This record gives sequence, structure tokens and C-alpha cells, in this order.
Amino acid sequence: MRLLALMLLLVSSLSFAQTPKQEDSQQVAANPKVEQLQQLNTEISSLLKEQNAAFKEGSSSADVIGLQILNKNDERRDILASLISEKDSDKKQLLKEVNHQVVLINQFSTLLDDNLKRDQEKLDDAKDADKLIALKKLAETRQYSTLILNEEWQNYQWLEKLDKPAPKAVKELTSKVEHRLEFISASLNFDSQALDLASKQLKSATESEKSALQMSQILAQRQVDNDTENLKQLIEIADKVGIDTAKYKKQLFEQTGNVTDDLLNSKVIWSIASGWTTDLKDWLFDNLPQMLFKVFVFVLIIFAFKALKNIVRKMVKRAVSSKNLKMSMLMQEFFISMSGKAVFAIGILIALSQVGLNLAPILTGFGVAGIIVGFALQDTLSNFAAGMMLLIYRPFDVGDLVEAGGITGKVSHMSLVNTTIKTFSNEMLMIPNSKIWGDIIKNVTHEKVRRVDMVFGIGYGDDIEKTERVLNEIVSEHPAVLRSPEPTIKLHTLNSSSVDFIVRPWVKTDDYWDVYWDITREVKMRFDQENISIPFPQQDVHLHMVEKALEAKDA
Repeated sequence: MRLLALMLLLVSSLSFAQTPKQEDSQQVAANPKVEQLQQLNTEISSLLKEQNAAFKEGSSSADVIGLQILNKNDERRDILASLISEKDSDKKQLLKEVNHQVVLINQFSTLLDDNLKRDQEKLDDAKDADKLIALKKLAETRQYSTLILNEEWQNYQWLEKLDKPAPKAVKELTSKVEHRLEFISASLNFDSQALDLASKQLKSATESEKSALQMSQILAQRQVDNDTENLKQLIEIADKVGIDTAKYKKQLFEQTGNVTDDLLNSKVIWSIASGWTTDLKDWLFDNLPQMLFKVFVFVLIIFAFKALKNIVRKMVKRAVSSKNLKMSMLMQEFFISMSGKAVFAIGILIALSQVGLNLAPILTGFGVAGIIVGFALQDTLSNFAAGMMLLIYRPFDVGDLVEAGGITGKVSHMSLVNTTIKTFSNEMLMIPNSKIWGDIIKNVTHEKVRRVDMVFGIGYGDDIEKTERVLNEIVSEHPAVLRSPEPTIKLHTLNSSSVDFIVRPWVKTDDYWDVYWDITREVKMRFDQENISIPFPQQDVHLHMVEKALEAKDA
């Protein structure tokens, strides 16, 4: 509902809304819009009388009647605007109506200026509990005052169209709009700073202080919103009266961040760019020395912890390499690597805290991100868990020859996620730890001593004792064969095509293949010298009933 003061002012202006004389009515009755205008004047006059009576009686219906009057006056202004745009309208009658609006709007403006001062004083003197109500009333008064300024500008435009310009009044209106723009702009700056201060204080406030600070924050936010909306309306009026509003549009853009057509204006763009350049220079002048010092401290801490990381790695390496701990190479590398990374991570966090970065949100974010990544990388976590089990149970170590995950080769490197195996053909294969842990692991080189299992076959017509003697000589003469445990040389199997001997000498793990290849070569050469045959699979085929079948055919 509009202000009660406007309604009182309408009562005082009753003399301006009298019904036209009969002869005027007859002259213009041909135009329906004129008839509507006359009808509205009559209705407004009637409503003013009713409102005057309601004021005398102290009835609350006066407010409702006042709203009706203002709505009727808006209709009257719409009709006036339409008639003024028509060429064949009665300018004399229209000029009379426009002058009436000029006087009426000027009275509204004067009273609203007084109300603005009074509402501002009430807001300043109000208690915290009543400030929101007082602010709402002040915002309402400012809104109506801005609307009145727009209608006042429209009145002077009408007078110019009716060949009765009022340059002095237009100049006064322009000055008034400029003054209002400067005031609202300053108010917006002040209220924005108050809002920022309240927000900062609220972050570090105790529980007992939060209630009062929250009220201050809400009040400051409402003031900023009201100032922003009022500035937007004033800019529209200022553009109409020819005021340069570039700096105010720039302020509005910086406050709201809304991109509008006004930003395409070269003056606005230049104002924004100049403001940012000035702000950047001021910021660099105020903060550059401090920022350079913080960067120096950051770099110094990083270098210090990098050196500390190397020292810690050496200390951990010396500790885990102790024979008493009996740690595998994989576990040693794990502890050495993790110790260095942990120290460097702590150094980064300390360095970030020294440059003013709040670590609490970062650590919280890492926690939340860890949960999300955990769900997204379940297979990787499975590999991680398998890697931990491999480190704990140590089924193999770096340099061991293993058969794991269906791959045979030498362990080159292991992390918590995968294991790198180098095959005999010099291929590097990275196998996920979950695949290794979930399959059979065969460590060929885990023990220091291994048995070489070989089988040699001779023919059924060869000398058994001679063969045993030759095999014993070959095994006993090889320098890499161990005397203890004793080698095993026995006749093992009577196969379909051969008589098989097992030859099982014990050797050092490193000599396994050398012994295997040397003995295999020597057996072939000695068997040839001793005329001992090495049979190969063969099959004899015997044909029966051939002669009888031929005889039957001839007969």
C-alpha cells in the first residue's frame, strides 16, 4: 500500500481535480479518451470527498480509498500520455491537465523528501529489534520517491510536446537526480563495507556473539539489496535526463555481477577497466611487499623440508637395513619412500599455512575427496590392499625369480599398486598386485640351494650298470654340484620306448641353469662315446592275414 502521506496530499489538492464545465464537455465529447479522462476526474473528486470524510471520522477505510485514488490517477496519466501523442487533441485542455499533474507531483516530491529524512532518522535511532521494520519503511519511501521523480520527468516531457517547455524545472530535476544518485551510490559503498565486516566478524565470533552479529549481517544485506535496487531505478531516470551514469553502472556491475546491455557502452567499459587498473595498482602497492616475503618464506620452507626429506630417507634406510629387523628389500624401499613423502607433505602444509592459507577446508576437502575416490577406484584400493599383504608376508623380494600372475621372470620393482617383473626375453611387465596375491606365487630363487631334476632315457638293450656309472661320473665331476646333500641317480621308469634314469644333483640357486645345461650336454657326449643309445618314441606295426587275403583274391 502506498504512503498515507500521499493520500493526505491528495486531499489537499482536491481543487485541481474538479469536474470540467458542461461546455467543455460538449466540445470534446467526440473523443472517447477525453470522456474517459473526464469520468476519471469525476471519480477522483468523489473519492477525495469520501476520503476526507473517512479522515474526519477516523475510519481505517481512508487508506483503501487513498489507494483507489492513486490507481485512478495512474489511469488518468496513461490517458494523458495517449492524448498528447495524438495530433488532433485539444492542447488547451491537455495543458490544464498536465499542469495539474505538475503541481500534484511536485507536492508529492516535497512531502516524500521530508519523509525520507524522518525515516532515515527513525532507522538510525531504532533498536536492533525494530531496525528491520524501520528499514522496510525507508526502502518503501525511497521507492515511491524514485517513482515520483520519473513521473516528474514525464510531466516536463508532456509540457515540451504541448509547446510549453520548462527548462528551469528540468534543470532542477536533473540536479536533484544527480544528488540522489551520489547519495545512493555512497550509501551502497558504505553498506557493502558494513556487510563484509559483519561477515568477517561472524566467522570468528563466539556462540554468545553470533546472535547479534547475525542480525547485523541480515540488516546490512537488506540495506545493500535496497540500495542496489534503488540505484538501478535512478540510473534509468538519469539516462533519460542526460546524466552520465557510466561510473554508477560500473558500481552496479561490480555489486551484482549481472551483465546487461549497458556494459556495451564504451564509457562503461572504460570506467570498469580504469577502476580495475587503479584497484590493481593500489593492491600491488599495499600487498606486494608482504606477498613477496610470504613467497620467500614458502620457497625457503619447501627447500628446507626437501633437504630434511633426504636426511630422513637416509636415516630410515640405515634403520631398516639392520640385519636384526630382517626386512625384505620391498619393505625397506616402502618405508624409505613413504618416510620421505610424509616429511615433504608436512613441509608443503606448513608452507601453505605460512602464506595465509586456511588448511582446515583443504584437509576436509581431502577427506571428502578420499571417500569419493575410494568408491571410484575400488580396483586400485584392492591392489593397494594386496600390496600391503605382499609386503607383510614377503613371498618374494627384489631380484627373486618368480612365477606369479601367470608370468615368469625376475622381480624388478614393487609398489603398493603393482609389481614390475622382468622376463627372460628382457620385457618389463607391470602386474596388478591383486592378480598376484589372488594366484599361486612360485619363488624359484627364495632358497639358497636347489635340486636340479633331470631325466635321461636309454634303450632296453643298453647296459644298466654301465649307464649308472657314467651318470655318476658326470655328476660328481661337475664343480658346481654340491656334495651335501648327495645327488640322487636311480633307474626310475620303464617306459614304452626307453628305460628312464632320474638325475637329481643339488646346487646353489645361482648355479641351477649352468649345471642343468652342462650335465645335459655332457650326458649326450658320454653316451655317444660309450655307445649308449638314447631312444626316441617309435612304434612297430605288424600285418597279419595278408597271404590268406591274397590267396582268396586269386581264387
